[in-house]
Amino acid sequence: MDEQLVNKIIDDALLEDFDGVGDVTSEAIFSDEKAVYILKAKDTGVVCGIDIFAGVFRRIDAGLHVELLFKDGDFIEKGSVAAKISGKIISILKGERTALNILSHLSGIATRTAELQSVAGNVTRVLDTRKTLPGLRALQKYAVRCGGGVNHRMGLYDMVMIKDNHIDGAGSITEAVRRVREKWGSKYKIEVETRNLDEIKEALDNNVDRIMLDNMDNVMIKEAYHLISKRCEIEVSGNMNAARLKEINEIGVDFVSFGELTHSVKVFDFSLIKE
Repeated sequence: MDEQLVNKIIDDALLEDFDGVGDVTSEAIFSDEKAVYILKAKDTGVVCGIDIFAGVFRRIDAGLHVELLFKDGDFIEKGSVAAKISGKIISILKGERTALNILSHLSGIATRTAELQSVAGNVTRVLDTRKTLPGLRALQKYAVRCGGGVNHRMGLYDMVMIKDNHIDGAGSITEAVRRVREKWGSKYKIEVETRNLDEIKEALDNNVDRIMLDNMDNVMIKEAYHLISKRCEIEVSGNMNAARLKEINEIGVDFVSFGELTHSVKVFDFSLIKE
């Protein structure tokens, strides 16, 4: 991870909590008292963001000692101790919520990604989307990788994605692809979103790199798979769930994308308690 970006995210989060004033509760109750706190997992799954968790406390007080007992990508059982923090109580309490928020969110993403990839098996890969929280995209997509998934494009800048609004605005897939190649040549991979078999045929005629099958049922996905016949990559998107994913993996498509991984995933529950 980009250290400068991570520090900015931490600083912005701490600013929300302190607002130039500080922790008025802890500062009234504690001064130089010291203690050891343990980070305990209250769920079972995949750890992600543990180094950032530690970084929050180091950003607040360089005198704190953080011992990490797991690393990103590790599987952790409910009840396990993931880390220990020792030092001034006031410093630990100042960073507690920010550190837990980041760790719990990223571990939730990694855990859900791992669950879905396990269902998908060895053929189909689980993809994320751009449905991310502002400012947190790099971290959220990192969490998907920690869970064994694959990142789609990071933004609008690193891959051409011709969606329905592009097609409708340009008049056709053929015209949209023509304009892209006229502008960029072969600089970017081209993916085209399709809604039916006719659009799939048109995308194939234009030799695109990946075809997205958008909101199609499993019967149509299977028909599309045979129509495409490995002439390009296939991504399935829309109304996905674990039950459908298993069937889609058996069809043999390359990717299935899940917006839920970053926009509505359940957080992984951790607690920080005094030893």
